Amino acid sequence: MSAARGAGRGGRRTGLFLLAGLALAALIAAEAAVVVPEGAVALAFRFGRLVAFWQKPGLHLVIPFIDRAQLIEARLRTLAPPSESVILGDQKRLEVATYAEYRIRDPLRFTQTLLTPGAADLELRQMIGASLRRVLGKAALPDLLSPKRAEMIAQIRREVAETAAPLGIEVVDVRIREVDLPAETSQAIYDRMVSERQREAKELRAEGSARAQEIMAEADAERAEILSRAELDAARLRAAADEEAGRAYAEAFAQDPGFFAFYRMLASARGALAKARPTLLLAPPDPLAALLAAPPAAPATTAAPASALASRPASAEEGR
Repeated sequence: MSAARGAGRGGRRTGLFLLAGLALAALIAAEAAVVVPEGAVALAFRFGRLVAFWQKPGLHLVIPFIDRAQLIEARLRTLAPPSESVILGDQKRLEVATYAEYRIRDPLRFTQTLLTPGAADLELRQMIGASLRRVLGKAALPDLLSPKRAEMIAQIRREVAETAAPLGIEVVDVRIREVDLPAETSQAIYDRMVSERQREAKELRAEGSARAQEIMAEADAERAEILSRAELDAARLRAAADEEAGRAYAEAFAQDPGFFAFYRMLASARGALAKARPTLLLAPPDPLAALLAAPPAAPATTAAPASALASRPASAEEGR
């Protein structure tokens, strides 16, 4: 039984050693194998010195636990940093957002200077921001809306590319993807636009009121002129009519003066009687009193009563 127990313990130890050997072999194989995917390159360093550089995809071997392999993506990368506040040459503040495209052209130099792609993104972001503030700091706001914008973007791209080249980075493109005003500036511009429109509306209303007054003044002047011409024409017509009436009265009076004297007396009496309320007092010499006191006899002709009345003295009696 003791021998059986010893054999069982020996078998378990052998199994453990075998498993440990397999695990160690797998670890050594994992450390020795370097898989280079498509679109990437690999560098192998031994004690900080470059010993291998692979640009083609595939499986490569290094000395485990001694060599260190580093994979670097060689494809085109895109960088879209957040918006930055930039003050233009005319003291206008803008929020400018950019994007860049770059690739790692020299992996060895890139590894020696930056080590990681994250560090490359941070370094490029600082380069783009510095160049953006330097170029736009000399420009005015209207320049961003003119053909000068393309020239400024080309200058930023050239500066960033020249600065990034010593780091093993090839900058393919740098562009401005968005330009906006700060929120407080936008509100101020909106308020200024509202006040400007209100001022224009007041000016238009004032001009309309002045024009309305001018039109009313012109209409009043034209009305006064028309009325004056009408009154002048009416006065001329009345004068002509009065002249014609006077001539007709004169011709009629010349035919029978006594009758027209009688007629005038009757007209005066009609007016006096119309105003008498309720009593009319007549003096004795008044012809109307004499007529009312003793009316003349019926004349033989139409003109006789008027002639007789005109030559008759006034009576001293009162009539009512």
